[in-house]
Amino acid sequence: MRSRSLLMASVVALSTLTACGTSDTDEVQKWMNDQRAITKPQVQPIPEPKKFTPQAYTSETGTEPFSNQKLAQALKREAQQSGSTSAALLAPELNRRKEPLEAFPLDAVTMVGSLMKMGQPVALVRVDNLLYQVRPGNYLGQNYGRITKVGETEVVLRELVQDAAGEWIERTQTLQLQERSK
Repeated sequence: MRSRSLLMASVVALSTLTACGTSDTDEVQKWMNDQRAITKPQVQPIPEPKKFTPQAYTSETGTEPFSNQKLAQALKREAQQSGSTSAALLAPELNRRKEPLEAFPLDAVTMVGSLMKMGQPVALVRVDNLLYQVRPGNYLGQNYGRITKVGETEVVLRELVQDAAGEWIERTQTLQLQERSK
């Protein structure tokens, strides 16, 4: 008996909730339809694009800005300004005898250690599985690289290289100590 009255109460409560649910949905649906009918979208038209009119290059008498002739003129001016400096840097290097480690490119040379020998810093470098001792003043690499400083973890060199205009300039390079990989 008790289960029957509990069942009956459940059925009544369920039917009441179902009736409430459908009327709310109907009201919301009606409101949405009314709003759709009232609201009109306002789309602004896209303005017409401006017409492009190309301009012709009219300076035919002058030097064309991207010509080889303009580049040659600029390089000639720079060469006149720094010509004596370039020759002064390279002349001593051409007149001396090359050292054995100048036959190898700098990326083939590895610094593996450093030590003090008679109070002078000395770096140990490896090329083709052979060890060499180098000091400040020695030459290293294929770009006239003269060692200026030997530290515990690096060798600093001054190289002479050609820039894009063909002028010889000084560049500083550093050879770092390479840790042994296990």
